[in-house]
Amino acid sequence: MSRMLIDSHVNLHAPQFAEDRDAVIARAREAGIGLMVTICDKVSAFEAVHEIAMTEPDIWCTVGTHPHEAKEDPGLTAACLVELARRPRVIGIGECGLDFHYDLSPRDVQAEVFRQHCVAARESGLPLVVHTREADDVMAEILETEYAAGPFKILMHCYTSGPELARRAADLGAWFSVSGIATFKAAEEVRALIRDMPADRIIVETDCPYLAPVPMRGRRNEPAYLPHIYDKLAEIRGWSRSETEQRTEDAFFALFDRIPHP
Repeated sequence: MSRMLIDSHVNLHAPQFAEDRDAVIARAREAGIGLMVTICDKVSAFEAVHEIAMTEPDIWCTVGTHPHEAKEDPGLTAACLVELARRPRVIGIGECGLDFHYDLSPRDVQAEVFRQHCVAARESGLPLVVHTREADDVMAEILETEYAAGPFKILMHCYTSGPELARRAADLGAWFSVSGIATFKAAEEVRALIRDMPADRIIVETDCPYLAPVPMRGRRNEPAYLPHIYDKLAEIRGWSRSETEQRTEDAFFALFDRIPHP
């Protein structure tokens, strides 16, 4: 079985890539990135996101609405998400969740829209890609309540919240993804969290165009920078680079099991 580098969270439809998306994708492949998941941030953008996945053989996508965008459609239903998730190359529900730092959508709307995503994950069998910021208690409560109603796979993407939410999510079998934040000088708390993550449920991401890793920090992030994150994860966990690649690849395909494992 061949190893590949996998970027589990890219935002290729973002305006930051409008001018040179093809070149960004080409650079990713040159850097050894064998697979990318481009993430839907709102259902109204899904067609644009899905088109990228349909055009490129090594890119898959999700469907969902980010908490910042929850106000776009407060009445969004799980049925709508499940229907869109039946499309080819859709492999996850999200990015969805709670963001009480920016509060760009009202908190009650965020929570209701997030619950609909949980239902959609349960009904579709696809993993839930979760964004959470400064909402640890409410997030844990919603995940536990929804999971108790019927299990579904959970990915805590770009995890930077507290150790208690991490523990409660891990108890639900959640996966965690590590981003360029792990390389930031001031992110020792995040590195401490990474040391405690379940070893068989860690994957990697750039979250590009945001969060470029050191030594690229301050630039527009892109998938070609992903190897810096692998190196840092290996260092934090005390794994070899090849072990890091193997563990995160196995974890990725266990989570996103709609993608055939090459």
